[in-house]
Amino acid sequence: MTEKKLEDFLPNKNGIYFKEFEFDKVVKLITKKDIIKCIKTVMDPEIPVNLYDLGLIYSINNTNNNIVIEMTLTNPNCPVAGQMPESVAKSIEQINGLRSIEVKLVWKPTWSKDLMSEDAKLALDIF
Repeated sequence: MTEKKLEDFLPNKNGIYFKEFEFDKVVKLITKKDIIKCIKTVMDPEIPVNLYDLGLIYSINNTNNNIVIEMTLTNPNCPVAGQMPESVAKSIEQINGLRSIEVKLVWKPTWSKDLMSEDAKLALDIF
């Protein structure tokens, strides 16, 4: 019997969600604030806190409305690991002027409770 790897549980085997959008021209640059607002609508499936406040979003880069996000999970054995990059991407797809969205699942640095926002720590009674 072969040992299972995390990639075996991910739909596309690499933990990346990518989608391009049709566009005429970039009317205005999408702000990081707009992106964060969308990501904050995505809740962790096991605890009642959004992914951004949990500290799971490591980076948000925007080049001419081509958005690249690196994120992690609280645990690599998360049963919904393959769905989380897509959930984050779909929350952002509603923004007008988006050219492309790529969400990458990364494992370094390892997530810790220190990455959580103060609001998330209060919600979960973590001090």
